[in-house]
Order: sequence, then structure tokens, then C-alpha cells
Amino acid sequence: MATQANSVPHPTLISVDPFVPAEQQKGIHNRWHPDIPPIATVKPGQTFKIECVDWTGAQIGNNDSSDDVKNVDLTKIHNLSGPIAVEGAEPGDCLVVDILDIKPFDKMPWGYTGIFELENGGGLFGIYATSRHIPGVRFAGVTHPGLIGTAPSAELLATWNKREGELIEAHGVSVPPVAFPPEPIGAYVGQDLDPELVKKIAKEGARTVPGREHGGNCDIKNLSRGSRCYFPVFVQGANLSVGDLHFSQGDGEMSFCGAIEMAGIITFSTSIIKGGIEKFALKQPIFLPSPIDPLYSQKLVFEGLSVDIHGDGKQYNMDATVAYKQAALNAIAYLMKIGYTREQCYLLLSAAPVESHVGAVVDSPNACVTLGIPTGIFDHDILPNVDGLVKKDFGHYVRDVYNLPV
Repeated sequence: MATQANSVPHPTLISVDPFVPAEQQKGIHNRWHPDIPPIATVKPGQTFKIECVDWTGAQIGNNDSSDDVKNVDLTKIHNLSGPIAVEGAEPGDCLVVDILDIKPFDKMPWGYTGIFELENGGGLFGIYATSRHIPGVRFAGVTHPGLIGTAPSAELLATWNKREGELIEAHGVSVPPVAFPPEPIGAYVGQDLDPELVKKIAKEGARTVPGREHGGNCDIKNLSRGSRCYFPVFVQGANLSVGDLHFSQGDGEMSFCGAIEMAGIITFSTSIIKGGIEKFALKQPIFLPSPIDPLYSQKLVFEGLSVDIHGDGKQYNMDATVAYKQAALNAIAYLMKIGYTREQCYLLLSAAPVESHVGAVVDSPNACVTLGIPTGIFDHDILPNVDGLVKKDFGHYVRDVYNLPV
């Protein structure tokens, strides 16, 4: 007979409300800094849950207006839950993190994506999610944390700020920015700390926008349920933080807000490998992909080369980023022949589980990158045929809200 005594639930170490601004809640921070103390401590092997707000901290609503996307305060983004210390973790170790589950809140069964204005950040340009804004499309998501990592040491933080500062200085004003320097405005640490320490964190703390040696904002869609991650440890306790949960995303996260962003709950278990940085030459995290992946056997694949075919025709030298962009633009041009607007194409290719691969980076001067669109996500035929493509009217939207299974 089942008994409550033998049915102890896994503890939720950080609880949040997805409808309350992040800066009004505890256990949340939006800067990386070694002096941010852990909000909780776990033992190796312990299973625990963490609740996360969406990356903007409740700045986006479930509506048909794009004003909230346009006006997002980018100094407050990528809100993380944590840090969580793991007993026994020391600098030089490897923190092993098992992602056991990721799901949206029952009370918030929706997510969103959008196209950002250039002056506001820019970009390169049950099971299924559906959107009222992109008819004829339905796909299974691969839930994953867009942002997860350990805390940097003081030395590593200084290295980040130095090298990124030098990059900013070398490029001057650029759109989108080449990097985001420390910015006290909008900095938040959801703990009751000494005011001088808070000022120090705000002044020095690294923005959570990019990925770095500790993990961070890498947006890897296959880092999902069932994944095992190996993170380098730089501070006592490792101090793990997580946020920016995604319901689904295509390889490359094409637009600045490219995934289906969601608030939700992630379940972890951790362990420690002593001396793991040296044992594994662990300069950056490594991971085992999730065994759970949507099965779409057929994909329509578009090639891209490192030539600006859709722009001024400039030849680039083995530039995989240019090649990726051209593959995406080729796919967008094709989908527009079917009737989707350019904006809908950006949203679709960002949020759906498209696959991108580097085909070659040895055939000078052109790198080759491919982008594959699963044909099974459409309720109509999108394949080339002798009669050409049938163009339909799918409406016109510049932001996207998805219904999510819970």
C-alpha cells in the first residue's frame, strides 16, 4: 500500500510568480558575479526543483500588440534563479548537472517569441505548440534552459570584462552591439545584502546576454530533459544559476528573442567530479544531448554560403555566420512564396525545431551551412513541384504567442 511517509516530494528551492516583475522577487539575479551568495545549498545526489520567470521578468503579455516587445528594457533581461551551492564543490572541480524535467507553469500555459527593433537589440535579422499568429503550423517542442551556468571567479569576471571591453572599444557604436558591458542600471540581486556589496555587483557584474566559459546563455535546443551537463567550477560551491527557459527553438535562435520563451519549473540533480577541469581539459561545458527529440524524418534543407547573396554580393572568407544567414534568407524567400510574410518566417524559423549544420569550413573561400525545416510541422504541402508553390494568405504579425501543453 502506498504511504505518504515513503512519498517525500522533491523540494522547490526557489519559488517565483511569473506574473510579478522579476525585480520584486527574491532568489533572482540578472548579473554574473562571484560575490552573489547562494540562495540555497544542496547535497550531491539531491533532486530539487527551481522555478524561473521568463527571460524578460514578466515584461511580455499574452496579447496581439507588439509594443511590449519593442519597449523591453534590455538592462533587466535574462533573469536567473539562484545561485544554488553544491556541498563539496571547489574551484577546479567539475559540477555534473542532470536535467530531469522542464515544464511551463500550469497557470501560464503560453509562451512567446518576437522580432526586435534594431535599435532595441537586433539580431541576425501537451506536446505540441500552436499559434494563432502563424496558421497552418504545429510542432513538438524541446524544452530547455536557454541559460545555465556556474558563477565566475573574480579573476574570470575581470577577464570577461577586459576582453569584451576591448571588443567594444575596437568597434565603437554598432547596431546591434558587439557586446554588453557592465551596466549598473537595471542590475538586480534578489537578496537582502549590504548596500555597498549590491553597488559593487551592479558596477562589475557581467551581463547575462552571452555564453562564456562557465556556460551562460548558449541557447542549445538539445540541452533538454535527460541531458547530463559538465560545468567547470570556479568558486566554492559552484553556485549554479538557471533561467531563460524555452519551450522550443530552432538551431541558431535566429532573432534576438528567437525561441518560444516561457516561465516554468526545472528539476535538477547534481554531483561532483573532483579535479574535473584538469581531468577533462574542461575549458567550457560539455554535455550529453537529451534522448528526447521530436521525430521529424523529412526536412527541406536550404544551403547557405559565405557570400552576401541577399545583400551587396560581398565575398567573405569562410564566414559561417554569413553562410547561416544566407541559408536562413534562402528559406525565408521560399516560405514567402507559400504566402507567409517575412515576419512570420522569422518567427517560425526561430521557434520551430529547425536543424542547422556546418557543412564545410575548408573549401575556400566559401563556408557552407545548412538549415533544415521539418515538413511535418505544416498542415499543407511545402515541397517543390512542377506546378510551382500554392500561395495562401496566413495573415500578418510581428510577434507570436503560442499555446503550450502543461
